[in-house]
Amino acid sequence: MNKLRLLLCAMLLSCAVRAGDTLQLLQPAMHPHKARIWSVTGTQVLLGGGSLLGLQQLWYADYPRQSFHIFNDNNEWLQMDKAGHALTAYALARLSAGAYRWAGVPAKRARWYGVLTPMLYLSGIEMLDGYSAGWGFSWGDCVANASGAALFAAQDALWQEQRIQMKFGFRRSGMAQYRPELLGSTWTEQLLKDYNGQTYWLSVNVASFLRSGTRFPRWLNAAVGYGAGGMTGGSSNPVICNAQGSCVQFTRYREFYLSADVDLTKLPVKQRWLKVLCGTFGWVKIPAPALVIANGRVRGGVW
Repeated sequence: MNKLRLLLCAMLLSCAVRAGDTLQLLQPAMHPHKARIWSVTGTQVLLGGGSLLGLQQLWYADYPRQSFHIFNDNNEWLQMDKAGHALTAYALARLSAGAYRWAGVPAKRARWYGVLTPMLYLSGIEMLDGYSAGWGFSWGDCVANASGAALFAAQDALWQEQRIQMKFGFRRSGMAQYRPELLGSTWTEQLLKDYNGQTYWLSVNVASFLRSGTRFPRWLNAAVGYGAGGMTGGSSNPVICNAQGSCVQFTRYREFYLSADVDLTKLPVKQRWLKVLCGTFGWVKIPAPALVIANGRVRGGVW
């Protein structure tokens, strides 16, 4: 499905599930706090359900409806869209669980509430896709959603922290100029729609795997990333001609990265508002020198 819809809705829902955790007007409750629990749940239901209704009216209404059908899009965009699904589910699960813990819900129950949030929400979007002639229900998307949520849940159960975080990076690729209607005509649209400029990361907190008392900086991570380029279409590139009538062709390729990163949640900051800010944007990959492997070649760069 189109990631512009997915990410915009995820941002709205992230605001909902982060509401209690972000404001932090009070410390997390030591015991279940009914008012907070209802506020977190109600906000998620209100914004999540409202955004699905909004999508139905503002997006899907522009396309014909048909009987429920399945669409196999696993070969599209060199699987960059699947990485986006996994990241969205991971981030929403983490944020939702954090909000429920703020409300005093026990850790194990909050973990499963956190997992349930993205699975229900993203499955709702998949159902809308399933009845739209422009798309279809994708089992590949569902598997990616489950993978992202499982990454959060497994670490939360094993370590009670996220030692391996999913993160997102972006830089303008220059490919959008050839198909701005598909890849975006502005920076904001390209951020959400141009897979050529997106990167997805697993950022590992090295210090958390070392012995207690290590002097290795707790905020310094090692990150491995994945990206792709040369794409002007989903499964293949259409023929594109410039104003002079010359055809432009691109070779589709994958890229892999090895880079340093910063765990914003481990920075030694004391101000409460700054800690909240770091936690809110902890899913963003901090640009740093990187080794890039693509087409059998290794080069350097900043990613």
